[in-house]
Amino acid sequence: MSTAPSPLPPVAPEVLAEAVENLTARLRKKLDAAIEGCAGGTPAAERAADGSIGFRFGEDAVVTLRPGPGGAVTAAEQAVCSCLLAPRCLHRAAVLGAAPLADAAPPEPEPAPAPGPDSEPGPDPEPGADPEPGAGAAAQRAVRAEGPAPAQSEPAPAITAAVALTPAQTAAASALWRAAAEALAAGATAGGAVVQAELLRAAHTARLAGLPRAEAATLRLVRGLRAARERSGTHRLADLTAAFRELLYVTAVLASGTAADPALAGSTRRAYRPGGSLRVHGLCREPVLSATGYGGVVTHLLAADGGRYSVSDVRPGGLARAKGAGSASVALGGAVLDHAGLARGGLRIAGATVSPDGRLGAGRGVQATPLPGVRWTGEPAAALFARPAAEAVAAQLADPDPEAAGPALLGCDVTVVGAAGEDLLVREIRTGEAPAPLLRLRAAHPHPELPHGENLRRIAAHPGLALRVLGRPDLDRAATLRPLAVGPVPDAEHTLRLPEEWFGRADLGYERLQGSHFPPGTAPAAAPRSVDPGPDPLADAPLWRVRRLLETGVAGGRRAVAETSRGSEPLAAYGPLRRAGFAAAAELATALAAEADRRPRDAFGRLTDPSADDYARAWLSAATHLAAAERSLVAASWA
Repeated sequence: MSTAPSPLPPVAPEVLAEAVENLTARLRKKLDAAIEGCAGGTPAAERAADGSIGFRFGEDAVVTLRPGPGGAVTAAEQAVCSCLLAPRCLHRAAVLGAAPLADAAPPEPEPAPAPGPDSEPGPDPEPGADPEPGAGAAAQRAVRAEGPAPAQSEPAPAITAAVALTPAQTAAASALWRAAAEALAAGATAGGAVVQAELLRAAHTARLAGLPRAEAATLRLVRGLRAARERSGTHRLADLTAAFRELLYVTAVLASGTAADPALAGSTRRAYRPGGSLRVHGLCREPVLSATGYGGVVTHLLAADGGRYSVSDVRPGGLARAKGAGSASVALGGAVLDHAGLARGGLRIAGATVSPDGRLGAGRGVQATPLPGVRWTGEPAAALFARPAAEAVAAQLADPDPEAAGPALLGCDVTVVGAAGEDLLVREIRTGEAPAPLLRLRAAHPHPELPHGENLRRIAAHPGLALRVLGRPDLDRAATLRPLAVGPVPDAEHTLRLPEEWFGRADLGYERLQGSHFPPGTAPAAAPRSVDPGPDPLADAPLWRVRRLLETGVAGGRRAVAETSRGSEPLAAYGPLRRAGFAAAAELATALAAEADRRPRDAFGRLTDPSADDYARAWLSAATHLAAAERSLVAASWA
């Protein structure tokens, strides 16, 4: 679902935090209502010829925003009010609070190696080729280098090389932990502008201390709180819960003074490294469409040694940009190729620059020459389909940081079984083994104007069809694959018949399967055969009781969780967990509910321990265990 862009320019988090901090206690109580009025168009924005935007509050108060060259308000003097209380006025803080948050730091341009004496410099990178950071969850997961890394579904296990933090970093992490704990105790319903400003102020301090991952996690959390309070169509309580878990985990470890994993501190900028000479071949292309108005394409590539690479082109433009970018020119080393040709061709690259997640850069020293493509039946692509899907998923789930760059592509040969709602049910083709479990193929992007869903419905009308699938496993669902491209299974009779120019595969986000692409003599069923998918080990497990408790705390705060601990309900609620073998989950959930209700008071009724630290630790323990248990069930569903 895409949303209309805000008419207000983005505002730097530290500018908003400072504006809220300057308000008196009386004005802070009115801030949420004032922000809601500004977001609703009262007062209306007036854009001047010089690019400034004005808001008139009565006769004597006009708030003027003057964005900088990058289009964002990044300094306090770029937001002024004409009232007598300025800059400590409610008008200015309300307008800044209604504006979208700007991202903290743009990605670093890749280095431009000096061309050799016998080579000519290539073209400069296309302006705006890199999307703004934080282009939305869909874009972040689809393009592995777009913006800050998504929230971790579970914390990374410790590695041997510990990193000692500076006192400033430890203090910043501790302050951010306290702000996050207070926000969790308040819940989304009470997480208004003042709570968000405290988070943003602590995040800015973390940024100055050199903790960009903690800052990026805070920005995701604040955006999630805003979406929840605005009842935005993009809000998902599960995403907000994951954002709290990520921020609390990162800050808890960093506040200890030692980071077991250097990635916990994060990297502010995308660092490119020289990649030397590369020969890469196209696998498929994938449309990218984010909820924040970004659109484009990413083309996935594979090297002879099995290395994964990608070339992306994501910019503002929404759906039209996503649909048109599939045939746009590739801005890489002067190669005369479009993304459609690259997905079925290859490149020989000299002077390559590569980001840590495999994204190829387009610096001036890069030279690229087109190469013939490789079919999925030839190496190195064939190796993707030789490995059993369960083994590949288990390896991804066991990776120390599996979602930092999104799940890796997975290939498998399947037989179509039928439809289950909007999903396509298939069964992996295995030789000499027990029958494989049913797998769900779910549209990689649900937008109705992208052909993912239509193609899956056409395939579902041909039960028994043998299909070669390349996609991204959904690590949050049981046995679910998001297919990006399909092709015929070698030596199978009842399989796809694709045009020769498609080179043995169809990109489901750009090409539309037709009747002639299916085996001759077979007519599609009038309606896809509906199949019972059977039990879902993740959805049917009683772990939903823990998930509901955690999400109750995120939505309603500590008080809502405390209500569940009163009476005999907790004993009855968590009994099924113990009987199903999830005794640890039951104990952690019980401890969380008890801690939420623990509010000791003195003889005068005053809280003797007002800190939310213990409650946040209990919540984080239950959330971490739940994530690990769910991932174990996901791995088992593929076996």
